[in-house]
Amino acid sequence: MSISQGSHRAARGGRRTAPASAPPAPVAFPGAFHEQPTVADGFSAEGPAGHAPTVVGTPPAAPSPVPRTVSPPVRGYAKAGFGTPLAGPPSEVPRQGPTRADARRAAKRRRALVTNPENLKRLVPQALVVAFLAGGTTAFVADDKAVRLSVDGTPRTLHTFADDVTELLEEEGVTVGAHDVVAPAPGTALGHGDEVVVRHGRPVTLTLDGVRRRVWTTADTVAGALRELGIRAEGAHLSAARSARIARTGLTLTVRTERTVTFLADGQERTLRTNAATVREALAEAGITLHGHDTTSVDPGYFPRDGQTISVMRITDTREVREETVPYAVERSEDPELFRGTEVVERAGRNGVRRVTYAVRTVNGVRQKPRRAAEELVHRPVSRVVRTGTRQRPGSVAGADGLDWGALAACESGGRADAVDPSGTYGGLYQFDTRTWQSLGGSGRPQDAPAAEQTYRAKKLYVQRGASPWPHCGRRLTG
Repeated sequence: MSISQGSHRAARGGRRTAPASAPPAPVAFPGAFHEQPTVADGFSAEGPAGHAPTVVGTPPAAPSPVPRTVSPPVRGYAKAGFGTPLAGPPSEVPRQGPTRADARRAAKRRRALVTNPENLKRLVPQALVVAFLAGGTTAFVADDKAVRLSVDGTPRTLHTFADDVTELLEEEGVTVGAHDVVAPAPGTALGHGDEVVVRHGRPVTLTLDGVRRRVWTTADTVAGALRELGIRAEGAHLSAARSARIARTGLTLTVRTERTVTFLADGQERTLRTNAATVREALAEAGITLHGHDTTSVDPGYFPRDGQTISVMRITDTREVREETVPYAVERSEDPELFRGTEVVERAGRNGVRRVTYAVRTVNGVRQKPRRAAEELVHRPVSRVVRTGTRQRPGSVAGADGLDWGALAACESGGRADAVDPSGTYGGLYQFDTRTWQSLGGSGRPQDAPAAEQTYRAKKLYVQRGASPWPHCGRRLTG
C-alpha cells in the first residue's frame, strides 16, 4: 500500500467513531513516510508482532491525535505472533480520496524537507552511496569478459576479469616456459570473445640419419613433430608410430629417411632406395653377398649417406715362403804384434739362412704389397774374426830403400794389393806365397795385408835373397 493511500484511509477513518475497546492511537510525526498505522485484511499493525510507524530523516514534531478505524476481532483468523485474534471475517474499510487539508499538509511537508539544510545534509550522502553502488555494479559487470582458453588442444570457455594474457594465465595456473608457444603473445590486452592458445614445448632426443641431437616441439604426436621439424617421413623408418603421443617429459625418436645408394660390385653398378641403418643392411637389400675377407670401401657398419657410391672389394689372401740370407757379423780385436794398418783374419765369416712367410692379398684381381707374416732361422750366420795390428811400423830397411818398388809391383800384380794368381798360390803386390809371407813375419795371406806392409816384407826378402824371388820382374828394381 502506498503512503498516500495509507494517509487517505487514515483521514477518512478519522471521521468514523472508534469502538470503546480500541487502543489509543499512536503518535505520528510530520514529514514521516507513514502517518498512521495501516489495517489490512483483518490484521492490525499494532499487535505484539507489529512495529511503530517508520520515520526517515525528519525530526520529531508535536503529536496530533488522529482517529483511526479498527475492525473488530474476527473469530478463526488468529495466528501466532500477529496481534489479537479476530472473531470473524475482516470488515471492509471504505476507500476515499485525500481531502484538501491532507493535500495542503503534504505539500507543506515537502517544502520543509527541501528548504531545511539539515535534511539536505543527510540526504546527499545517502544519494552518493546509492550512486556509487550503482556505478560499481555497472563497472563490475563491464570488466567481466568471456574468453576461450585452449591448452595443448583442450579448449574451455571461462569468465575472467584479467586485463591481458599474462594475467589470465596466472589466474588459471598455466605456466609458460622458454620453449612454449602462446598466441596472442603474453601481455596482449584481452577483450570479450578473445581466444588464447597455449602449446607447451616437448623435448625430443632425435637421431636423424645417424646424427643425434636434442630438439623441442609443441606437437603432441610423432606425426606432428615430423611436420613441425620439416622431416620428410615418406618411406622413412621410425622407431615410434606416427600416432604415438609425445608426453611433456619428452620422447626418444630415431628416424632414417629414404636415401639413394649406389654399389659397384663384380664389374656391375646397382642403385637402390633404402632406409637401411648400415651399409651391410643396404648390401643385403641390393642382393650382394660378401664372402670370406670381402669388404666395402665404406665400413660395413657405417651409416650409408644419400647419393653415396660404395665399392665392393673381393679379397683373396695367399701365403708365400721365401729363404733369405742373414749377413754375418765382423769381430775385430787389436794385436800389438802386428804392424799398424795390418789386419789378420782369424776366422772367415759365413752368412746364415732365414725362412720368411709373406701374406699376399689380391683385391679385385690386383696384387698388393706382400706383408711379412712369420719367419724362421734355418742357419745361423758365423761371424768373421779379424786381428788389427797396433805395432809402430819401421821407417825403412837398410839396403833396400833406394830401389824402385813401385815398378816391381806394377810388373808382378799390376799394382793391385789384393791380386791373386790363377793358381791361388801367390798373392799381393809382390806375389808372395803364404809360406814365404809368414816367414817374413806376416800373418794370414799376403793379399789381405795392407800395401805398405807388403812393401816392407818385400824389402826384407830382398835383403835376404836379392832379386831372385822375382826372376822376370826383379830387374825393374834397378831400372
